[in-house]
Amino acid sequence: MTLAESVSPDLNDVPRDASIADLLAKRVAEAGAGTLIEVKSHVAGTWRPVTARAFSDQVMAVAKGFLALGLAQGERVAIMSRTRYEWTLLDFAAWQAGLVPVPVYETSSVEQVRWILANAGVRAVVVETAAHAALVEEARSEAPSVEHVLVLDDDAVDALTAGGVDVTDGELAARTEALDGDAVATIIFTSGTTGRPKGVELTHRNFVHLARNGVRSLGEICAVPGARTLLFLPLAHVFARYIQVMAVTSGSVLGHAPDIKNLLPDLGSFRPTYLLAVPRVFEKVYNSAEQKAGAGAKLKIFRWAAKVAIETSRAWDTPRGPSPALKAQHALAGRLVYSNLRTALGGRCTYAISGGAPLGERLTHFYRGIGLTILEGYGLTETTAPSAVNRPGSVAPGTVGLPFAGTSVRIAADGEVLVQGDHVFRGYHDNPEATAEAFVDGWFRTGDLGSLDDAGRLRITGRKKEIIVTAGGKNVAPAALEDRFRGHPLVSQCVVVGDQRPFIGALVTLDPEMLPGWLSARGLPAMSVTEAAVHPEVLAALHRAAERANEAVSRAESIRKIRVLTTDFTEKNGYLTPSLKVKRALVLTDFAGEVDALYA
Repeated sequence: MTLAESVSPDLNDVPRDASIADLLAKRVAEAGAGTLIEVKSHVAGTWRPVTARAFSDQVMAVAKGFLALGLAQGERVAIMSRTRYEWTLLDFAAWQAGLVPVPVYETSSVEQVRWILANAGVRAVVVETAAHAALVEEARSEAPSVEHVLVLDDDAVDALTAGGVDVTDGELAARTEALDGDAVATIIFTSGTTGRPKGVELTHRNFVHLARNGVRSLGEICAVPGARTLLFLPLAHVFARYIQVMAVTSGSVLGHAPDIKNLLPDLGSFRPTYLLAVPRVFEKVYNSAEQKAGAGAKLKIFRWAAKVAIETSRAWDTPRGPSPALKAQHALAGRLVYSNLRTALGGRCTYAISGGAPLGERLTHFYRGIGLTILEGYGLTETTAPSAVNRPGSVAPGTVGLPFAGTSVRIAADGEVLVQGDHVFRGYHDNPEATAEAFVDGWFRTGDLGSLDDAGRLRITGRKKEIIVTAGGKNVAPAALEDRFRGHPLVSQCVVVGDQRPFIGALVTLDPEMLPGWLSARGLPAMSVTEAAVHPEVLAALHRAAERANEAVSRAESIRKIRVLTTDFTEKNGYLTPSLKVKRALVLTDFAGEVDALYA
């Protein structure tokens, strides 16, 4: 049987011995006096520039500090911190020293930290706070390889720099020169929606191949004069990690935003030209903007402007384009609404890259219509992030675009998406069985279901393991329903259920941040999440949201009943992974009674 396949050519001939350290060296050689990173200063709204050469000098100094700790080539260093300048510094210093950085989410539990440190055989850990250090100390009882724990808040960078003063340039150069493309660059532990996290071994070649191809295929975003991006997603996640490396490769200026609560002020002062985010961020921005419009005439204007943006974006994809009347409405909406939204993102942002889950056609058109083109992409930790992405000037809402440069995508007979390319990981750390299961005939089995359109663009339809089979034998992929349902401002999370049941149902949680404004805009009294979960008008709104979600599927696949939970799914209570994916198996176990109640 012939399988559907789509291939994008490799745009670079990456030498076999290329390493990530070479990318920084090239940036310094070409633009050493130019700004590479801007660091948020103590004066509100200002950023301190760090040149490529100054950053490289600091990388060398910290790398020598790692050598002074007695860490041998290829040994592991864990980094546990929020997204901040020091994360990037430590990452590149570890690579310069021939070490393998192992990211740890700063929200991880002691059990998760214990497993990562022990499984990866980590020798040194750099954490952000004293609280993190205490957690690592607790975990060390079953991670005997750990010998050093340094704390950023206690001047870990200065301590490493001081400790490495007697290490010679030659000693450090020998470590860097010993690297080649096949050397392990990092071990990233999957956040694990089921079972214990597996350590994904990514090589230097994986990153160099993808970064160089990214610059060639997305150059008009990241490699133009003045390009700059603000990282606010966790650097423990492969997506942000890749963008960090691509920024160094492309000539972009990089900034860090460690506290999501300050994101809007940081965007306003840093003024990025492109961003990366997950769909939930774009959903929240839209819902917050609608809520701030209040009620009455202002709300009507916002909704009219949103409709005009969507219609204009859709018209751009037609041969005739927008009509003169629609152009006039779009111009008026720009002055009344769109300019304020663009200002909130810093005023210069024209592109964003979204991954991790489907964004939805409506929001894609909305943002493009207001002047922010969101390029929806697809990838996994095992593929060093992107394996497919929409390109500037060729955005197909509802798809994740063509395969990334240097990538081949194939659809197996059962609908599973298979990927091949130099960005695909080499295997799971110390887990040959899982590695063998992950490949078939040299193709990586993603576990996702999808299809290819006539142009070769990929559309993701769900997770293979999450397919629901109803009592009537209907196969249902829950992702499409859940993503559409989550677009409602009241909804925080949605888990579609119905395996071996007579129909499809959904567990829904309310967004506590959006609830007060939603109630106020409708003249309803303030109430708790528990009260709102049974309020007739709230339930009516959620049922309408279910009906809108059902428009994407057949009747047999549609949500018939919903159950509103009073407990939201968060990373803190263990129901979300650090990359904001719902731990479906845990939810179905812990809320089995609620699921049964749907079918009572």
